[in-house]
Amino acid sequence: MEELLAAILGGILELFGDVILELLFEVGISALARIVRGVFDGDDTENPVLAAIGYLLFGLVAGVASFFLFPYHLVRPSRFHGISLLISPLVTGLFMSQVGAFLRRKDKTNVRIASFLYGFTFALGIAMIRLVFVR
Repeated sequence: MEELLAAILGGILELFGDVILELLFEVGISALARIVRGVFDGDDTENPVLAAIGYLLFGLVAGVASFFLFPYHLVRPSRFHGISLLISPLVTGLFMSQVGAFLRRKDKTNVRIASFLYGFTFALGIAMIRLVFVR
């Protein structure tokens, strides 16, 4: 019974660690995107499919960077290894949609990554790299 509880707790901690890592990268990317948008004052009519592919690629790059910074599991792996591939991007996407809503309420400049779809896509890229390469 204790082993099952330890496995469940380990899974929860693994998800929490992955979400925190992805959120840190996303907040950094969001801040950088807001700065770049302010500098170039670009038009927001780009293709959303290409933007999603771009965020997935940025997520993959961020995943590789996170692998070099943290080449080990942030939390002891559980029996449910790989569940973070779904849960972490979902939680991160929800968080980023709330960031976008907050920015809209405060009349601040909003960027695409501050939405569920693009936040999810970016976090999915990070989660895929970490799932494959972190042992």
